[in-house]
Amino acid sequence: MLTLRLIMKEKNSKGRKQMRQGRKRHEARKALPEVVGKVQMTREGYIFVIVEGQDDDVFVKASKTRRALDGDTVRVVVTKDKPSKDERRRREGEVVEIVERSGKPFVGIYHTAGSQAWVLMQSRSMPYDISVDPAEAASMGAEPGMKVAAVVEGWHRGESNPFGVITDALGMPGENDTEMHAILAEFNLPYRFEPEVENAADSIPEQISDEDLKGRKDFRDRLTFTIDPADAKDFDDALSFRRLDNGNYEIGVHIADVSHYVTPGSIVDREARNRGTSVYLVDRTVPMLPEKLCNKLCSLRPDEDKLVFSAVFEMSPGAEVLSSWIGRAVIRSDRRLDYDGAQRIIEADSVPESDGLALAIRELNRLAGIMKAAERKAGAIDFDRPEMKVLVDEKGKPVDVYEKVSKEANWLIEEFMLLANRTVAEYVATGGRMNGVPAKNPKTFVYRIHGEPNEVKLEGLRVFAKGFGYRVENAQGRAIAAELNRLLDSAKGKPEYAALENLALRSMAKAIYSTDNIGHFGLAFRFYTHFTSPIRRYPDLMVHRLLARYLAGGDSEVKEKYEEECRYASEREMVAADAERTSVKYKLVEFMQDKVGQEFDGAVSGITEWGMYVEIEPTKIEGMVSLREIKSDFFFFDEARYRLVGRRTHKVYRLGDKVRIKVTNANLEQRLLDYELIEDLSAENRPADDDAFVPEVREEAGKRKGRAKKSGSGHSGKSGRQTKGGSAGKKRS
Repeated sequence: MLTLRLIMKEKNSKGRKQMRQGRKRHEARKALPEVVGKVQMTREGYIFVIVEGQDDDVFVKASKTRRALDGDTVRVVVTKDKPSKDERRRREGEVVEIVERSGKPFVGIYHTAGSQAWVLMQSRSMPYDISVDPAEAASMGAEPGMKVAAVVEGWHRGESNPFGVITDALGMPGENDTEMHAILAEFNLPYRFEPEVENAADSIPEQISDEDLKGRKDFRDRLTFTIDPADAKDFDDALSFRRLDNGNYEIGVHIADVSHYVTPGSIVDREARNRGTSVYLVDRTVPMLPEKLCNKLCSLRPDEDKLVFSAVFEMSPGAEVLSSWIGRAVIRSDRRLDYDGAQRIIEADSVPESDGLALAIRELNRLAGIMKAAERKAGAIDFDRPEMKVLVDEKGKPVDVYEKVSKEANWLIEEFMLLANRTVAEYVATGGRMNGVPAKNPKTFVYRIHGEPNEVKLEGLRVFAKGFGYRVENAQGRAIAAELNRLLDSAKGKPEYAALENLALRSMAKAIYSTDNIGHFGLAFRFYTHFTSPIRRYPDLMVHRLLARYLAGGDSEVKEKYEEECRYASEREMVAADAERTSVKYKLVEFMQDKVGQEFDGAVSGITEWGMYVEIEPTKIEGMVSLREIKSDFFFFDEARYRLVGRRTHKVYRLGDKVRIKVTNANLEQRLLDYELIEDLSAENRPADDDAFVPEVREEAGKRKGRAKKSGSGHSGKSGRQTKGGSAGKKRS
């Protein structure tokens, strides 16, 4: 009995001790910092939590994710923070709450076994298969072996897999429509309009009545034309041109008046708002508006009266804007040109004096050149990265990859669209005074803003450029743009140019929509908006509505409401851009499938902890050389100098280095290309001090190797391959 009491006393003592320790751990965890962010999941099951407004994400081990999945919003306790600003180690944490399931579909292959069914995942961001009800799956048209989209509904504690429902049966794997629809489903983008939306659009009257023309300025007697890609069906902008008796020009920028046909809150408007933007996949366009609107009613087709919103300028022969008018109008386009046709006119040795259209295009091109030069002088940054396009046949099979070259005809249209966008923004921001001074109480408006570059990334660019003998001053404000332009001008035509431009691009902020105007850094505009594409961008439609209200003397709209709309529109834009890039990547991998085993020359285009990305010539198709596949040495990522360094040989690989590779794998399902490094072609071009192996770098290599082993990621991990250190982006935004 005594022994039993002693045993019980000991057990109680241990229990109290464990409770005290548990309370201490709980109190300690309560004191740790918490963040809320979005999950980016890996194939291996660990996640990175992206926190809005913070450059550093939070790494969470697979065992600490609390069943969170890609796209979920979670609350995370940060268990290991960075010890100092100079330390490049990741923050680590654990999920304590799933704030919101994303609701995004996951795409996989439908599989059945007896009375059970699953969607088998082959995604890089979803490591778990999804259990589904076979009866419900059959009701959606799903058959075994078919590619489907499924949404996770939950994940019971103790179960090895989440459960969900199939939302769409996409078709058999490998078929072009199936794969394109799968990409759209992956990003929760629609690929068709519901019948009620189509019917609502079809019911909109086609005829323009006398009532529709009331209050509109008539420009139908002006020479008017459109310039678009050869395969375009929606023409949402047109230019008009007239020589004035005083020697100046009247130039009109006319934009389809979508707001006349799409009324706020209508079923068509709700659908357009939900989509946010048209999506341009390699082989198709998924429009924001139904076909009747974007290809007929609102398309500025030649020889048809069209309702427009216009910005009309009186300009001097020196491209000075002397006056402007903004308002609703009616036009009748005389001619539809494509870019090649307009370019032939520009490049012609001469044109007849009787050819008014050709003379107008050549004069507009001259004015555009003056405006472009003035923007550059004001500090606009003009990146010149090649834009590669994938050519597909009628079945969607990629047959060629070529560089799309922009010429004067493209720039002509671009410059006058920029002029209209900034004029409309300035009109609202200054209260209509057009004097460059913001109004004391500016009215709520949708601006397109672009902040200053990231200082940390700029410092990385300075260090990198210094290795090639370039000096980038530690400038502020607009002087940053001048430094970047000076750097790129100095490097133009040299082997390192692409690498320097790449890093400069990565330092740039993302252009977004906002009601708070901070200007547009990249374009060097104090005021800027998106006014010129309401057929394919919902923010432009919001701009038209607000502008019409203010031109009519209406009060300012509620700012908070429009700021929320701006955030949503920015998100939809990013989703669409990701889907577009994914479709391009899919077709590039498909294009490379019959080239496995072939060798190509290329250049290092990206560097990470797990490998180097290489763009091959002449197609610029990017694949990855995994560090674990380089047998000559153990390479680690020297983040401070943005390079890979061999521990034994001290060999260095940097952005822009010329290499020769062999294509070893083209994984179409995961849209991955694997390259094998064959030869270093840049050894003689590398700066002499670049192979220095300083002690602090050796020490950092050891730390990284230890952390890699501890986290299970290291160089062999493929988890981060879906992203690179940045993105090229477009020239103009």
